[in-house]
Formats: sequence, structure tokens, C-alpha cells
Amino acid sequence: MDKKIESLIKCWEKRNIKGWYCRNKKEALEKLWELIPVSSTVGFSGSQTLEQLGIIKLLESRGNKVFNQYQPGLSRPESLELRRLGAQADVYLTSANAVSEKGESVFFSAYGHRVAGIAYARKVIVVCGTNKLTSNLEEALKRAREHATPLNCRRLNWNTPCVKDGICHSELCLWPDYKRMCCQILVIEAEIELGRLQVLLVDETLGF
Repeated sequence: MDKKIESLIKCWEKRNIKGWYCRNKKEALEKLWELIPVSSTVGFSGSQTLEQLGIIKLLESRGNKVFNQYQPGLSRPESLELRRLGAQADVYLTSANAVSEKGESVFFSAYGHRVAGIAYARKVIVVCGTNKLTSNLEEALKRAREHATPLNCRRLNWNTPCVKDGICHSELCLWPDYKRMCCQILVIEAEIELGRLQVLLVDETLGF
């Protein structure tokens, strides 16, 4: 563990956030297995990081009740209802769009269930690759707007101005012309409830 990561974990500790260092995806999965009881219900936000880990399918196979809004054959109302239920689950899994070296975490959301789950679920576990670390909060917000969001919009085939040039045009990205992705922005600076919020920092490139 290098000094920057060690310092970040200490910053999280001062912010009442538990930070775990994982050398790779294998260690991250082992830690998730340890932190999530089989009896727990699980909600999650759409995340390339979680997809790369394969954790959702593994939890479903183990027997956890997972509120999976991406099950094949779901109607739009059914998918939205599962998102609402997931935000109220025993454990909410997600990834950050960016994390500053001082421990602030940035999350963007289109539908709001991600923000709701992170802000108020009983237990939240954030899995984040070291590729998402930035020098400060300003750079974290910039990364979320001008790196993660354009890539996610391109992946989902959303027609947004940032897809074209990688620059955030928030003043133009409005209905009916565009389907905007960054509708809600959550910045976690600290946590009041001990043990509720935990971050697994994985020393690999994961997600956008």
C-alpha cells in the first residue's frame, strides 16, 4: 500500500468512514463475501465496477435476495420499483464516480435511487478502483462530469452533448432535446453513523 492510499484511508477514518484496501478484484470479492451476510437483502446501482467483479450474480447464486432492476423481461415500472426497493435493502452496493485524496466521494445519478441508497440505506459498501482517485473535490467533480458521464452515456447510447466532445454542457443538456444523465449529484464528505458506510479501494483500474 503506497503512502497516498494509506493517507486516504486515514482521512476516511476521520470522516467516520471505514476504508478497506484490496490489492485486486479477488481480494475485493473476498471482502464483500465477508461483509455481506447471506441473510441480507441487497440493492445496487448500475456500475461497470460491480459488473467487472461479477458480484451481483454471485450474491444471487449464494441465496441473497437481490433487488435486480436489470433482470431480463422487466417492464419499465417493474425496474423502477426494484430500484426503490433496492435503496431500502439491508446492504446497498455501488461505486463512486470519483474520490478525492482527502476522502470526499462523488456520485452522479439519473433516476435518484443511487443517491437515495447511498445517503440512507442501512449499510452501504462502495467499491472503487484507484483509477478514480483525484487530487481534490473540484477535480473529482470534473472527473465525474467530463470522464465518467460521457463514457456511460456512450455505453448506454444516450444522446447528450458531452458524448460528442467530453465536455459538460449542463446549461444545454435539458429536456426535450437531451436525456440527461447527471440529474442528481451527491458528495459524501463524512458519515455520522459508525460502520454504515464502507469503501473498498481496489488497486486496479475498474469502471469509468
